[in-house]
Amino acid sequence: MVGRKFGEPTVPRSQKALVQLASIDPIELRNEAKVERCRATRDLRSCGRCVQRVLITCGHAALCEECSQRCDVCPICRVSLLKGGNDFPLRLYYECIEAGLISKMCDDRLLDSKEDGENRLVADVERLYSLFDVALENNLVSLICHYVTDVCMDESAVSSDPIIAFLLDEKVVKDWCRRTFKIILAELQAIYNLTVSEMKTKLSSLLKISSKLAGMSNVLEVLESSFRGHDMNHLQETILKTKQHLEVMMWCIRHQFLENVQSRYSDFASWSSSVRERKSAAVQRAWPDSVSRISESAEQSTSSLFIEDALSNLDTEQGYADKDERELAITSLLTGGGNLFFMSKLHGMAGCYPFENLRSAADLLFLQGNSDLVLAKQAIFLYYLFDRHWTIPRDNWRNIVDDFAVTFSITRHALLESFVFYLLDDHTDEALKEATALLPEIASPNIHPKVAQALLERNIPDVALMVLRWSGRDGGETLVEAVTAVRVRVECGLLTEAFMYQRTICSQIKDKKSKDEMKEPSSSVWLEVLVTEICYLCLRGNILDRIIELPWNSDEEKHIHKCLFDFATSDPSSTAGSLLVVFYLQRYRYVEAYQVDCKLQNMEEDFISKNQDDRISYKVRSMSHWRKGLVGQSVDLLPDVLQQQLKSGNLPEVSVLNPSNENISVKSNFGVTVQEPILGNLLFNAPKVQWEGNGVFAHPLMQ
Repeated sequence: MVGRKFGEPTVPRSQKALVQLASIDPIELRNEAKVERCRATRDLRSCGRCVQRVLITCGHAALCEECSQRCDVCPICRVSLLKGGNDFPLRLYYECIEAGLISKMCDDRLLDSKEDGENRLVADVERLYSLFDVALENNLVSLICHYVTDVCMDESAVSSDPIIAFLLDEKVVKDWCRRTFKIILAELQAIYNLTVSEMKTKLSSLLKISSKLAGMSNVLEVLESSFRGHDMNHLQETILKTKQHLEVMMWCIRHQFLENVQSRYSDFASWSSSVRERKSAAVQRAWPDSVSRISESAEQSTSSLFIEDALSNLDTEQGYADKDERELAITSLLTGGGNLFFMSKLHGMAGCYPFENLRSAADLLFLQGNSDLVLAKQAIFLYYLFDRHWTIPRDNWRNIVDDFAVTFSITRHALLESFVFYLLDDHTDEALKEATALLPEIASPNIHPKVAQALLERNIPDVALMVLRWSGRDGGETLVEAVTAVRVRVECGLLTEAFMYQRTICSQIKDKKSKDEMKEPSSSVWLEVLVTEICYLCLRGNILDRIIELPWNSDEEKHIHKCLFDFATSDPSSTAGSLLVVFYLQRYRYVEAYQVDCKLQNMEEDFISKNQDDRISYKVRSMSHWRKGLVGQSVDLLPDVLQQQLKSGNLPEVSVLNPSNENISVKSNFGVTVQEPILGNLLFNAPKVQWEGNGVFAHPLMQ
């Protein structure tokens, strides 16, 4: 008797079945899934038993074991048969059952009844699903992908048999994906409901489920690339989020959800109180936002923490009512059911921080939001870990953060970046000091633009300027970044550099808008916002005398005029109005200076009549008298005809003072060309003006 040689290793039956499954042609996989009846006679009622084996000579599943003993040829191809039906190999489906790869509950060999058409279709589909399940569980996902590309997309693969035609349709693969994902969700829900110690024993099962989810995602990607506009995008997104959440849950289970690691907060209430203090401190130190005052279409800079911005950017999905129920079942994985989900919808993601525990952090971050934002979610998770442990000795928790970084391949740069974001959110001086020490290590062109803004709000503009320099980008990607860059320069005393920066960036935006035809904010909005920001900062720093010396162009002057005039209107006792007059006098524009002075005189007279403080009234009256004399000397240098028109009020208001009439030029208003004064500079020949420390003009004649 010929048998196995001594010492020859035996190959498990399951391995043989898997080798056969891996090597099978995708079109043959469809044939293997189909229930075949014996074709010994044309009238199947005389036999019609289930065919369990294939013929050795041709490989057709055409005869049952009994009929294969009495038939001489294959009823399909008429090839002569060898006797000995019991030695014929089992069909692949039954081989997988015998090998334990498919449950014996799916064995239909004992059910020898004749099914109708609908039951036959269900049986064939279930058999194909079972073979797909075996491929998925044993890392043979490529077989399913080839089934999509080689069978479902093959236009020549057609059949008049409705059962075979359905097996050739991609819908059978889509239905398998939905069915399998539903089963996986049920398994995960059962594991997640266990205790921590019980979940730890299920880590190997969770690892297998993660592999299955990755395989299903690959199948859906092939479906998407093969069939444009397919309706599986929602399922693909849900599978990716489930896999990302599963990976974080496995990490949490390995570390027992940090139950044995001390938190720096005594309880959740104290943690929430600390976060509220940070938010309050951020609001108090926030700068006045001139962007929102200027234009509603401009971007608005809010006084929020890094964690609030990050959570708000997670793009929480909407429209769940329109999605498939099997995709909505992902909410069943949330701790406490769907309550956590609805709380996040009610208060927003930013309102859910601090997370109550590590499980809540994993559920809220990785089961919601777009799956493409997984790196941002991991950064927020790290922020949570830093917030939980920072003041505790590092030996007690540093290994946890390092393990998380290694597990998810997080770079040192990204790790330090999350740490710096937390430190800048923390309102203590100790956190700020450590953050500034780490800034050189994270400085790059991709550094978060809010870092400079946070440093500016913490009153260290020199460090903010260094961050802009280190990044190499120096702001300007968005309007809010450009405003921050201007603020940093002005606060560092670099007013001229701020002026040149706004002119350069506005010129670049104008060229970019003209080429790309981008939407708002337009270049005019950028110009208005940045020039007005510089003006307000100079008002705030009491350095308006420096702003009028800069070489502003005609477009910029409109906003300078508006800013100074509006400020003088709101506070006539300030020097903003007088500086606006000097601004025009320095540029030999005596008509504009006279018109501005007339408006200021009316406002100041009204202010003095209503004001009860004699000291303030004297200050306003002295400033008005000095300015009137200076303007009068300037007007005397104009031609007589122009002087008469100006004093009689017959001269129209120039365009810079009347923004609604921007088409009227200065030359057309005058009717004649204004000659440059004989004096080199009127201000040098006028009585010397002294600037007192209290912001009041002092004229020698008034002393």
